[in-house]
Amino acid sequence: MRRREFITLVGGAAAWPLATRAQTPAMPVVGFLRADTPVASASAVAAFRKGLSEMGFVEGRNLVIEFRWGQNDRDRMSELAADLIRRKVDVIVTPESARGALAAKALTATIPIVFATSGDPVQLGLVASLNRPGSNVTGFVDMANELVPKKLGLLRELAPRSARFGVLVSRTYIDVDRVTKDAQSAAAAMGRQLDIVFPGTDREIDAAFSELAQKGADAFLVSNDAVLAGRRTQILTLAARHALPAIYGSRAWADAGGLMSYGPLLNDQGRQAGIYTGRILKGEKPADMPVARATRFEFIINLATARAIRIEVPPMLLARADEVIE
Repeated sequence: MRRREFITLVGGAAAWPLATRAQTPAMPVVGFLRADTPVASASAVAAFRKGLSEMGFVEGRNLVIEFRWGQNDRDRMSELAADLIRRKVDVIVTPESARGALAAKALTATIPIVFATSGDPVQLGLVASLNRPGSNVTGFVDMANELVPKKLGLLRELAPRSARFGVLVSRTYIDVDRVTKDAQSAAAAMGRQLDIVFPGTDREIDAAFSELAQKGADAFLVSNDAVLAGRRTQILTLAARHALPAIYGSRAWADAGGLMSYGPLLNDQGRQAGIYTGRILKGEKPADMPVARATRFEFIINLATARAIRIEVPPMLLARADEVIE
């Protein structure tokens, strides 16, 4: 082989992979930010991937997901959001973490942010309005915090002779003021007394149940609060020990032994966040995407728990349940 032919062959072979890589578009990168842990978020992540797949995006095939976990330390949201921004992700997603969305919004006005929350995004300062978000932020509201009066009404139907309700909500919950106000208004309209307790740690949850028992609470409501969801086993154990009927915000509680739950479909937040992320990756602008709102809710009764704590569920209430766990 002549020297010139050899040089041409070697040079062409070396250049070919570089040219091919240059012609291959880079996969979009999505930053996924949550305040809790990978284990606690497993079902939410699966739902998020499902929403993405509905829009034609599959992790590892045409999409990269960068996960950042707060490990139940909400003070780390700004730090983790900043890390994703330095990574130059194409979208930041914060399902069930309004704090994460607020932290990201404070740091970037250009990277699209998709939130999924139970609170009012206008009151929280995430968007200008539901129909016209007007910035780089949009997302989904599961309406769970608007259901507090409805859930107290279901408790009244369960125990019509009850005189006193309790509410558990942590002080660090981003929508604590609204939950408190709505619960007070609903209880007053029903002519019921109300005790609101604000536990945030294991010890405070133990104390909260002692307080509710001491004050004679007939039933209680647990807010749709990630801090309390992270202590689900402890709360359900104490509810059973005190034989106190309760209503919770999602069927995950009823599946785990909670008496009743009423709320949006399980993992709807994650799926909707995946759908909105896919739409943005396809070219839509968050400012032009109205905030979506949940339209489907489910009422679950765990009849096995009712029997265990010797609560008779009225037949009319059983008939209205979407599912009865035997």
